[in-house]
Amino acid sequence: MSRRTRPHAPRPAVTAASPCPCGLDAAYGDCCGSLHAGERAAATAERLMRSRYSAFAVRDAAYLLRTWHSSARPDGLDFDPVMEWTRLEILGTTDGTAFHQEGTVEFRAHYTAGGRADFQHENSRFVREGGQWVYVGEV
Repeated sequence: MSRRTRPHAPRPAVTAASPCPCGLDAAYGDCCGSLHAGERAAATAERLMRSRYSAFAVRDAAYLLRTWHSSARPDGLDFDPVMEWTRLEILGTTDGTAFHQEGTVEFRAHYTAGGRADFQHENSRFVREGGQWVYVGEV
């Protein structure tokens, strides 16, 4: 007997009024949405990390590529259609403020894929490039 998996139900669209996926107590449009739209830049490495997580959640490849360091930026991104990002935990930061040129953010990004919950744990490095915070890669 073969076992069929249920098709992935479409997730509700994130709107400007939706809670921001990054976990801060703000609407998406006032939080990460304004960063994604280019209305402002992330002031800290942690804010960039949160906005990049939200970009994965809303599948904003252009923002992710724009905020990737030029030496590490891939040519493009493909999103797994069954993956849904569900929660971000910031575990720690070093430097990464307006007074620094680099910093790290340790995080745990929770997701479901094919009905199974899991998470990605990473300590990410961020630097300033052209005056803006960008993601370099895992430390």
